Amino acid sequence: MADIDPPKIGRSLPGALSIEEVDQMLAMPEKTTPLILRNYAMLHLLYGTGIRVSELVNLPMNGCSISSGHVRILGKGNKERMVPFNAAAGEKIQDYLERGRPVLLKNKPNPHLFVSNRGKAMTRNRFWQIIRELAIQGGIAKKVSPHTMRHSFATHLLSRGADLRSVQMMLGHADIATTQIYTHVDTSRLKSIHQRFHPRG
Repeated sequence: MADIDPPKIGRSLPGALSIEEVDQMLAMPEKTTPLILRNYAMLHLLYGTGIRVSELVNLPMNGCSISSGHVRILGKGNKERMVPFNAAAGEKIQDYLERGRPVLLKNKPNPHLFVSNRGKAMTRNRFWQIIRELAIQGGIAKKVSPHTMRHSFATHLLSRGADLRSVQMMLGHADIATTQIYTHVDTSRLKSIHQRFHPRG
């Protein structure tokens, strides 16, 4: 009789925002400042690519191509990957580069795409604070972190039919089993599919 592997003690399922909640988060106020332009460019790029917060704040200027719509990420284990982003994110980044970054730099050289109000590199902790502030401004009751946006990116792609392997590559997961946890998140979609297609649904 073959040995049967015991059930794995599952890791907790990641939280994700609904598409409507993401839309609320991404809605930029009409009145902008260099900091607002930077914050929303970062937020759009984070949701548009699903990259890690450390990858976002460390992204160099030459790692982002607006013309081709992709970022070049040096992830865990120094593995490089190319991740596409949408036109909306590209517009926000372009706006930030033209009207935000030069003001924040104050003529200081900095190789990073996103800089602080002192012209220095952004930190992970500061962006955690920013994203919580943006969630509150967007009327989101949930506790939102950069991880939430990464989880939402993966969940929304898979729920709309993206294949697991492609999502794995974009997220930079070494093991596809890590990506598979997102397939269990969208239970409401599974329920609707079951009711629609099961003969006794």
